Order: sequence, then structure tokens, then C-alpha cells
Amino acid sequence: MFNEQRQSQRKILKVKAHVVVDGFAPVTVRTVDISSSGMCVMSPDPIQVGANALLRFDLVVDGNVTAIEVRSRASYCILSHGDFKVGFNFLNLSLSGMTQLAKFMR
Repeated sequence: MFNEQRQSQRKILKVKAHVVVDGFAPVTVRTVDISSSGMCVMSPDPIQVGANALLRFDLVVDGNVTAIEVRSRASYCILSHGDFKVGFNFLNLSLSGMTQLAKFMR
């Protein structure tokens, strides 16, 4: 029996993003979905579970594009259709980032 581990509502988000894992070059990824506490991305390369990274992506809120940059930690990494599905937990989303994300999640 599958046990759902998500703690908060997810919303589909399909945009390009950048992941900068500490000590590695930036990687362009595609986002899958987002929640108030993290996001899932599709990466061409595996990312080690527990790795700290900087995520950069754009949210469109009320017709305006907002750039979000947030420190995150990889919580899972699984091979999926030739890419790697990586889950990140946000570590310190700024107050303005939290506000924009809350508006996006409505």
C-alpha cells in the first residue's frame, strides 16, 4: 500500500529553472509541481539526496513575473523516463517569496 508523504497541497508548475548544487555548476531543469514547502523538478543529472542547492525559478502571480531564489535540500531522486525526478524541500524562503508563493497557490 502506497503511503502519501506530502504534507501540503501541490500545484502544477511547468517552467524552466536552475539548480546550483553546492560545489557544482548550475543545471537547467524543468519544474513539475510546487507546494508551500518545496518543489519537484526533472533533472538530466542525478542529485544526491541530502545535497544543499540554490533553486532559481519564476512564478507568474497576478500577471506579473516574480523571480524566486531559495536554498533547498534534495529529499529524493528517482530515475523517471530518462531523467531524474528530484524533490526539494525549501530551507529559507524569503518573506517576499513566501507571499508570492501563497498568492500562486490560491
